[in-house]
Amino acid sequence: MNNASTASVQHYLKISDYALIGDSRTAALVSNTGSIDWLCFPRFDSASIFNRLLDHWHGGHFTIAPTRQFSTRRYYQASTAVLISEFTTESGMVRITDLVPVLSESEKRNSLLPLGNLLRRIEGIEGTVELNIVCKPRPDHGRLVPRFHTRGQAGYFADLGARLLHLATNVPLEIKDGEVGGTLVVRAGQRDTLWFAYSEEAPAVYPVLSEAESAIEKTCAFWREWADRCQYHGPYRKSVIRSALTLKLLSYAPSGAIVAAPTTSLPEVIGGVRNWDYRYCWLRDASYTASVFFKIGYQGEAMTFIEWLMHATALTHPALKVLYDVYGEMSLPQETLDFLEGYRRSQPVCTGNQALPQFQLDVYGEVFDSFLLYVKAGYSVDRAMRRRLMRMADLVATQWTFPDHGIWEIPDRRRHYVHSKVMCWVALDRAEQIAHHLDLRADLPAWRKARQLIEEAIWRGGFSPERQSFVQTLGGDNVDATALTFPLVGFIDPTDPRAISTVESIRKNLGIGDLVYRYRMDDGLPGQEGAFLPCSFWLVEALASMGRRDEAEGLFQRLENTANDVGLYAEEMEPSDGTMLGNFPQALTHLAHIGAALQLGQGR
Repeated sequence: MNNASTASVQHYLKISDYALIGDSRTAALVSNTGSIDWLCFPRFDSASIFNRLLDHWHGGHFTIAPTRQFSTRRYYQASTAVLISEFTTESGMVRITDLVPVLSESEKRNSLLPLGNLLRRIEGIEGTVELNIVCKPRPDHGRLVPRFHTRGQAGYFADLGARLLHLATNVPLEIKDGEVGGTLVVRAGQRDTLWFAYSEEAPAVYPVLSEAESAIEKTCAFWREWADRCQYHGPYRKSVIRSALTLKLLSYAPSGAIVAAPTTSLPEVIGGVRNWDYRYCWLRDASYTASVFFKIGYQGEAMTFIEWLMHATALTHPALKVLYDVYGEMSLPQETLDFLEGYRRSQPVCTGNQALPQFQLDVYGEVFDSFLLYVKAGYSVDRAMRRRLMRMADLVATQWTFPDHGIWEIPDRRRHYVHSKVMCWVALDRAEQIAHHLDLRADLPAWRKARQLIEEAIWRGGFSPERQSFVQTLGGDNVDATALTFPLVGFIDPTDPRAISTVESIRKNLGIGDLVYRYRMDDGLPGQEGAFLPCSFWLVEALASMGRRDEAEGLFQRLENTANDVGLYAEEMEPSDGTMLGNFPQALTHLAHIGAALQLGQGR
């Protein structure tokens, strides 16, 4: 790497340096140095407006930071998604409160607020601190440089055709080169506000600075009320609530969809090509999330997702696609943004996702598993929904023999993945339970026969006597961490010697310390990805289900230390130094964290 490249890489913060704020429509990443380096308006998968996360030199950011050397202490207001950052210098201390104002859906429809909002409050705590303020949006993923103008006390505006950016503030700032900025000396007891807003329709609604305190109070109250509904009361309640809040932040309130992560193209290998756009709803991950929501008391969120799922899949039923956008659309062409250098020079930077056309059979198992909880919760299932459920189960009963791309979306060719077969078994098992609950006139004999054939095929080719382990593909030899979930979904009793030996095989072949890789074989992509954090939490669940509670609890407590200082988990981690990798924060890791805590709580 040349000197210029080295300098470029060094300017990027660690992924662990970021915290998440949002309103269940979009989300922003706020660094521990006071910069907002990622934000899309008006929704998760919109083009980014602040995007320095993916290009330090050309990306936009919104920074409030001391002009002199400082230390940082940051935390979320208890049981909220409101971030507090305290910057201490030799001369004093200042506190920054960052949030995306939140309203209920009914309040949102009846309010006079811009389509997108970002609120930053400055408070002087001790002495005096000089701050540098830079609001430098770069809309359309950095393609556009806005031209700001002022309208007196109304603030600073930039017209983007039919769209409008607006910075309302009581801080005197200057306009230059597509940004608004300046310095501010903050004294103890002083308060200042910066309210960044985005509008798409005329006439634009402006944020009112005098309402900032009310917006902060309402937002804190909203999150605290939501967190208080959590029905998990075990020893890890604080961290479980943080994971639940993160999952709520990744839920798209207007529709009920749940995105996998709020970012795109954060690399699984630094400098490599394993870079994907996760700002969409994977049915697998979202169904897992809905199941977790059901189990910890958030039936409303889970119910809304199930109903969104039935709407989103209406055009393709009984077949399910792998992923959809937040409104259920399936047109997600992948585009490479080659004008962005990528996080730490990791290219490509992309939008859209090439996994959309893949065939993944395991999705049916996760969907039926969550739908069973929906039915058990007593929600109504109309005639059309009943027919679709039966047709989906019929499809699984006939297509389980097909090879597919599997949970890991390996792109080269379809294979007979054992995990996919197990989840087809799960789909038919849960479908039969649903049929009994709803008194469906389903073809139960065909479902049972298919489930029996699936089980026979798995034991015939999916368990290796030599390895004493389930393997990745029928007749194959590679070990895969998905086998940790087989006892958890009921395919095999957790005390069965074959389940126990599988866990030991995975730890031996895929484990490194407390962490677990997904697999070790060549997947056709260059570079070695990091350990996959959800797999480590699956290991906790597996150990706990086998009665090895002390071992599981110790592992869980150590894994909680893989979160950053505000309790957020990445998708992957480099075992050698703990570097976070992949899109951040990752829904699958947070729901696996909750699942492990729930498993540890059973039998207490």
